[in-house]
Order: sequence, then C-alpha cells, then structure tokens
Amino acid sequence: MKEMFEKLPEMFHVTNVQVATIWTNPESARAEDEYGVSSPTDILKWVNSLTYEQGLALCNDNLVQSQTLYGEPVIVLEEEGEWAHVIAPFQPSKKDAGGYPGYIPIRQLTRVNKESWLQDKYSVVTAKDAWLEDSDGQTRMQLSYLTILPYLGENDTHVYVQTPTGKQQIAKEKTITVTNEVGIEPGSGADIVAAGLPFTGLDYFWGGMSSFGYDCSGLAYAAHKANGYWIARDAGDQADAGEEIAFDAIKPGDLLFFAHQDGKGAIHHVGIYKGNGEMLHSPQTGKGIEITPLQGTKYERELCAARRYWR
Repeated sequence: MKEMFEKLPEMFHVTNVQVATIWTNPESARAEDEYGVSSPTDILKWVNSLTYEQGLALCNDNLVQSQTLYGEPVIVLEEEGEWAHVIAPFQPSKKDAGGYPGYIPIRQLTRVNKESWLQDKYSVVTAKDAWLEDSDGQTRMQLSYLTILPYLGENDTHVYVQTPTGKQQIAKEKTITVTNEVGIEPGSGADIVAAGLPFTGLDYFWGGMSSFGYDCSGLAYAAHKANGYWIARDAGDQADAGEEIAFDAIKPGDLLFFAHQDGKGAIHHVGIYKGNGEMLHSPQTGKGIEITPLQGTKYERELCAARRYWR
C-alpha cells in the first residue's frame, strides 16, 4: 500500500460517497440513475430500483466503466461542468497508465492533501458492510466491504478514521487495522476463494466494485484486494498479468478466463477457481454470484487462460 499512496500527488481527490460510479462520459447517467449520481448516494436503492433492461443497458450501451469506494483516491484531470474527468490510480488499466479513466460527478469528490491521507495505519472494512458513525454513535453512511480509510486510533468498541468530512468511527469488529508499510497480509489461493464465497447470491451489477453489486472482474479484483493483491480492474488486463497456469495445474484461487468463439475470440468473462472442477463467479445481469461446474457447460468450451496472482 505504501508505494501506491506515495505515488499520489501532493493534492488529489477522494470519493466522498459510499460508492462513486465511473461513467463513460457525462451524458451516460440517466434519470433512473439518480440514486447513483447524487451526494450522498443510495447504492442499494439504485441497484434494486433498476429493471433488468435498465441494468443491462449499463453494459450494452457502454454507460458505466467502474466504481470507487468511499475514501478511495482519484486524480481529477479536468472539470467539465458538474463532472470531473478522472483516473482511479488504485485500479490498473491499459486504458490509461495512471489508472482507470472515466467521469464522476464533482459533488461525489473531495479534495485532500497527501499529508492528511498518508498515514502509518489504515482501517479496512472486512464485513460485507459497515456503518460509518459520528462520535455520538449516529450512523451516517453504509460502507462497502474493503473500504479503506486512514486510522486515527481506537477505543474498546470502535476505530477512529479520517474521512473527507473529518474524524468519524466504525465498529471495530467490522474492520482490521493494517500498516501502510505492509498493507493487507498476502493470502493463499484458498483465502481468495474464501473472500468471495460470502457474496454468493449477490446480484450481478455491471461495473460493480462494491459489496452492493460486483461484476465478474470486480469480484476477482475484490477477492484479491482482500488478500493483499492489487490486480488490474478488467478481465482482459487481469489475463495479461499474473503467472500463466496450465489447465491441468489450476488450483483454488486461480483466475479462469473465457473468450467468445469457443475460447478463440475476445475475453469476456473471468471466474475464480474454487476446486473440484467448480468456479465462483458473477455471471451476468439478472443473475447472482454463484458456484458453477465447468464440465459440460459453455465455460468448458470457452476457457482460454488461467492466471495465478497468489503466492
């Protein structure tokens, strides 16, 4: 983590809503996306309010690129009206060497200085969600799994964290504290599987990078992030790195990639190998994260690559 934070400029922006969506352009957001572009957001209400067709259009009409979590840094390249053209430096992408590109409403970002955000320790949300609270215990915001905020101390029940609006707190049982020097301790392949399993049944959400809805590569990214591995955001980029693994040597925690034209075309999907011929994956709009066998399915025909990031 230290290297990632130290690469940030002296002034940058952080996400000041529970989840900020990175849109393809300022015209991408529709009337039905109000809960996702407001400040504060209500991501659960947004996700649950969309019809199947509206959710599918996020993909088919190329409206959404990715998402950032509360407190996650972004670099604003320029402002266009009420929108910021940004890159997300913690989400590697071939689309931009500096991080994942797109547009976020300016109202969902707060400018901070590096000194305030670069701390010796950070609190990481390790539960499916956790509530950000004021010092008097009033709940303010439902945070996603793997939200990371600068650590400011603790008492018997809560950790104190730096937020875009000042010092607040989270229930200690919902977090772990890590050092900036080490970050999240590297996990095993089995740990990567274990990180994804609690989200079985969670609805697929195109561009999703939060525990309110993941897409296929978002789930792979999160399961690795939970174990100290910061991999690329998109499936195609994930397949271009890591250790190449032969299909007869795959182990739990390895990423499996699938391509059109029976594995000969462009990569369109990624899953996490669970073991025993099964994978954990977030399949498509209208379905939830599931465990599925490979043998006898379209995935067996489309399997084109396997990569390992865990050590």
